[in-house]
Amino acid sequence: MPVTDLFSAAGECLAADTSDTKVACTQAAVRAWREGVYALTAVHDPLPIGEPGRPVLPRLVQPRDVPRRRSTTPEGRATLIHAIAHIEFNAIDLAWDAVYRFRGLPRAYYDDWVRVADEEAQHFALLRERLIELGCDYGSYAAHHGLWEMAQKTADDVLVRMALVPRVLEARGLDVTPGILEKLRAAGDQRSAAILEIILREEVGHVAIGTRWFRYLCAERQLDPDGTFEVLMQRYIGEMNGRIQGPFHTVAREQAGFSDKEMETLRALENK
Repeated sequence: MPVTDLFSAAGECLAADTSDTKVACTQAAVRAWREGVYALTAVHDPLPIGEPGRPVLPRLVQPRDVPRRRSTTPEGRATLIHAIAHIEFNAIDLAWDAVYRFRGLPRAYYDDWVRVADEEAQHFALLRERLIELGCDYGSYAAHHGLWEMAQKTADDVLVRMALVPRVLEARGLDVTPGILEKLRAAGDQRSAAILEIILREEVGHVAIGTRWFRYLCAERQLDPDGTFEVLMQRYIGEMNGRIQGPFHTVAREQAGFSDKEMETLRALENK
C-alpha cells in the first residue's frame, strides 16, 4: 500500500539500509510532504526505538578506535571527511526519528524536522561525492555510534530529545568546524572547506530548531528553560562520554538561540 502519512514515510527513511536508498528515500519523502501528499494522522504507533537501517560498512567501533584524522596528508583528510560524513548520515536518521517518534506536535515542528532531514541528506551527499574524489567512499574507514545511542536514551520525551541531541551533541559541530576549516584551507583543500562552510551555516539553523522546540515544550509544561537545561545536563552528563568539551563557538551558539545562562551551564560542565 502507498504511504499516506508522514510518520510512515519517516519510518521508511529510517529503515533504508544503504546510503543511496537513505538519501533517495529522504528526497522523495521531503518532496511528498511539501506537495501535501502526507497526512499528519498516523496509521501506526511508533515502534520501540532500535537500530535504523544502515549499510554493512562502515564498521562501527568505539570512539577511541576511530582512525586518526589529520588534515596534513591526503589520507588524513579523507578520514576527516569520512568522519564528518558519518555524522551527517546519522543526522539524517536523527531528524527522521524526531518526526517518527514524537506525535501530536504543531505542524511547524514537522516542517522544521523534515527540512533538517533534507539538508542533512544534502550534506551527506556532498561529503560522499568529495570522498569519491579523494579515492575512497563512505564505509572505507571505521566510525563510531555515539549519536544514535543518545537518540535511544532520549526516546521517551521530546523535550529531552530537543535539549540534548540537537543542542548538545550536534551543536558540537558549531564549535569544532571553524578550526577544521582553517586546517583544510592551510592544506590547500579548498573544495572540502567550501562544503564545510555550507554545512556550518545550515547547522546553526538546525541547532536553532532544537532551541525553538525545546523552549516551546518548556513553555507548554510551565518550565524555566535555563533551569531545565541545567537539570538535564546534570542528569545526562554521564551518558555523554565526555562530549561536553570546549572551547565553545559563542557567536554561533548565540545565533542558534543559546542564552547566557545556558552557556554558563556548558562552561561549568566543560570536560567533566
